[in-house]
Amino acid sequence: MTTNGLIITDSGQPLPEGVTLPIYMDNHATTPMDPRVLDAMLPYFGKIFGNAASRNHQFGWEAEQAVDKAREQVAKLIGASAKEIIFTSGATESNNLAIKGIAEMYRERGNHIITQVTEHKAVLDTCKKLEKSGYSVTYLPVQADGLISLADLEAAMTDKTILVSIMFANNEIGVIQPVAEIGKLCKSKGILFHTDAVQAVGKIPVDVQSMGIDVLSLSGHKIYGPKGVGALYVRRRNPRVQITEQINGGGHERGMRSGTLNVPGIVGLGAACEIALNEMAEEAKREAELRDYLKAKLENALDYVTVNGNMEHHLPGNLNMSFVHVEGESLLMGINDIAVSSGSACTSATLEPSYVLKALGLGDDVAHSSIRFGLGRFNNKAEVDYVSDKIITVVKHLREMSPLYEMVKEGIDLSKIEWAAH
Repeated sequence: MTTNGLIITDSGQPLPEGVTLPIYMDNHATTPMDPRVLDAMLPYFGKIFGNAASRNHQFGWEAEQAVDKAREQVAKLIGASAKEIIFTSGATESNNLAIKGIAEMYRERGNHIITQVTEHKAVLDTCKKLEKSGYSVTYLPVQADGLISLADLEAAMTDKTILVSIMFANNEIGVIQPVAEIGKLCKSKGILFHTDAVQAVGKIPVDVQSMGIDVLSLSGHKIYGPKGVGALYVRRRNPRVQITEQINGGGHERGMRSGTLNVPGIVGLGAACEIALNEMAEEAKREAELRDYLKAKLENALDYVTVNGNMEHHLPGNLNMSFVHVEGESLLMGINDIAVSSGSACTSATLEPSYVLKALGLGDDVAHSSIRFGLGRFNNKAEVDYVSDKIITVVKHLREMSPLYEMVKEGIDLSKIEWAAH
């Protein structure tokens, strides 16, 4: 057993070159820090320790200079200007600041917000909180492929709508929403557009100008940077977006987010953004090839597997598959030397099927049988071979013991069976 509790199986067998157990393939949850990011941060844990708000001595100037450089690096990655970047503690805070801050600032103009059912909880729970304060929220459904309907979005807009918040790319199924079309529609109606772009920034091109994005959330630890730091882009022109601060005290970050800046974290976020910008095109191509290779191996070896989410509008490193007639937790236990996510969410000690997969129309049993593979910068082809071979072996083994799978193979339609209660 490793220090993190994982039980290593097959450790007695020689491993292929390029494979070290356990294998991490859960890069939508978090990413390991790139060593180049750590190198950039280290001086700011030691000799360069000043408060970036101390503008009357050398220590403060050095810290402020590092923050200014990071602000430029973050802005460049998304087509913004440095003055439009507000540093936060992460995307959850960015989403809260964007949605609550706009709702409060524009309250006299209207009280209606539009979002969608497959948003991250950082957006959904924030909207639910606002509903208790008298705001009205429309939660758009998604189609079976995970995309929203632009017609539904337009139909939901009213003269009281002040904000549309639609995520750029989904964290579970990797589906990329038509952000540029949403931005264009919002602009034509005079409605502000916020996007939670945590999974998209640094992975695919994001340009706040051409896409009509007014406010955007991003996070460091999703792009091989440190945890505990994120940013919020806030448009300054056409229109100039105003946000009411949610944390008071000191007036840092143009008065929108008070608090002493996390200089080492901000330096790391800036470095991570610069690396992502320089390597994005090549890395996206490599990850998409690995993903397609993994998908093909699983589909060729197993029946009753389905891909969840639209694959034409998709993050390069994401693959979400359902292994029908397999119990999800048994599958995860069988591949416990591989770190992936299941279609279940642990809530209050009960296993609930993923609300994202259920929004696509999947039944509880199919959602439970789903696995999210999150390929990243440090995964290689040898690991994909190991993972696919292991999953094929375990799925076949579990199905051999499954009476339901046996009935399906015999041509019995399970949906027409009346099960007796015991």
